[in-house]
Amino acid sequence: MPQAPGPYPTDVCAVVLAAGEGARLRPLTRLRPKVLCPVGDDALVDLAIARARTAVGPVGAVAVNVCHGREAVEAHLGDRVHISVEDGEALGTAGALGLLRPWIDGRGVLVLNGDTWAPGDLAGVVAGWDRTRVRVLVSGQDRLGPESRIAGSLMPWSEVARLAPEPAGLWEVSWRYRVAEGEVEVVRWDGPWVDCGTPAQYLWANLAASGGVSVVGEGAQVEGRLDHCVVWPGARVRLGESLAYAIRADDYVTVLVR
Repeated sequence: MPQAPGPYPTDVCAVVLAAGEGARLRPLTRLRPKVLCPVGDDALVDLAIARARTAVGPVGAVAVNVCHGREAVEAHLGDRVHISVEDGEALGTAGALGLLRPWIDGRGVLVLNGDTWAPGDLAGVVAGWDRTRVRVLVSGQDRLGPESRIAGSLMPWSEVARLAPEPAGLWEVSWRYRVAEGEVEVVRWDGPWVDCGTPAQYLWANLAASGGVSVVGEGAQVEGRLDHCVVWPGARVRLGESLAYAIRADDYVTVLVR
């Protein structure tokens, strides 16, 4: 994904949330952490990082939190971003920022979910932010509630400074209070948006990204027939096999989406 041209703000950083367990995406997440599952040719976390960089620029301005599948995610990321390790249990969307307060260090924060496919340039979203109110990108709606589909958010330092490094969600400890006070700016997101939390949603994200054709990963072998499928890198579909609306992860894991 190409990066938008600068200049980039120096008073805003980005955090990609990537610590979740991915229980609803099993059995795929028994093979790799959720954020390493590919959409097209790229891992979900890489797509989120690229999206963050359209708004904040350099790699040093992006942090990724890790917990479940930590070793695999850390190995994948290398030194491309700042890594925040959550030991024992994931801290949630608010706790993750609380732990990262020393790194954030007075800046505003663009927060993205590492398991959400929502391609698009965010430079304009950050450029138009007043740095004082919470700004939330909500998919398909002009209001924010506990069940809203979040495409991203911008948190001012004044709000981040209140967050503790303990398990909590942004809606519970921040957004619901700011909504009641009229201190949340909701920006409607009408671009693509898919939460890749289940196999069906993950398959849909891949098909949306590909324009509806089956997605075949690098090094995969396809000798059989595919109809709206995802074949992971290195996997094989043998001669005589016919897969429809399925995810072939390896020789032992195939998920049928019905």
